[in-house]
Amino acid sequence: MRRSRKWGIALFSVSALCLSGALTGSEAKPAARKYAPLIDPAQFTTGVDNPYYPLVPGTRFIYHETKEGKTCVNEVTVLAETKLIMGVTCTVVHDVVRDGDRVKEDTYDWFAQDKQGDVWYFGEDTKEFLPKGVVSTEGSWTAGVKGAQPGIMMPGRPAPSAAYRQEYLAGEAEDMGQIVRLGESVHVPLGSFSDCIRTKEWSMLEAGTDNKWYAKGIGLVRAVSASKEVLELISVTQP
Repeated sequence: MRRSRKWGIALFSVSALCLSGALTGSEAKPAARKYAPLIDPAQFTTGVDNPYYPLVPGTRFIYHETKEGKTCVNEVTVLAETKLIMGVTCTVVHDVVRDGDRVKEDTYDWFAQDKQGDVWYFGEDTKEFLPKGVVSTEGSWTAGVKGAQPGIMMPGRPAPSAAYRQEYLAGEAEDMGQIVRLGESVHVPLGSFSDCIRTKEWSMLEAGTDNKWYAKGIGLVRAVSASKEVLELISVTQP
């Protein structure tokens, strides 16, 4: 279910990154001012332990993506390796989508957490395997390259908020996020989760909005896309 699969001191806090006005889905308008967060590597930690977006190396998540009665398997693994981007040491997450034995998408995502607890998204290297052997890398971007900028995936102090950028590369990667409710309960095949955060997420380049639920201590447990595709957490294997 791809828009992007992604699962401040001198550094801006999330409130400074929020765009003026309440932006909602396809009605959202681009920010009037240039988006250019100041990234200070000294203000980042070496791991990601935000309660609603923990990325512990060795953890593997299995999701089922269902649309129109057809199910694909989405395997997300937090790797021990890191990647240096804009001077920041990022955690690498490997995300693979399979339709039976066929790999549909293969993506590496890069995340880092600042000292305020905000989880930042620094880019992705993605491949989509299309019919007739065609491989698309559309949507790939790296913060600091060709004008691309990182964005917030999960605030350190989540609360219903104005919209914020999750990523930015003009015309290529313009996903937005907004926390709309706290304390929700969700049931997925793995079990029931309370005290969940619900977000609304969308792309400035596409119509429609997605809803996602994040559980404390786990991260993403359920998502429903604008096209009614449903993603649910099946299992978690922790180191």
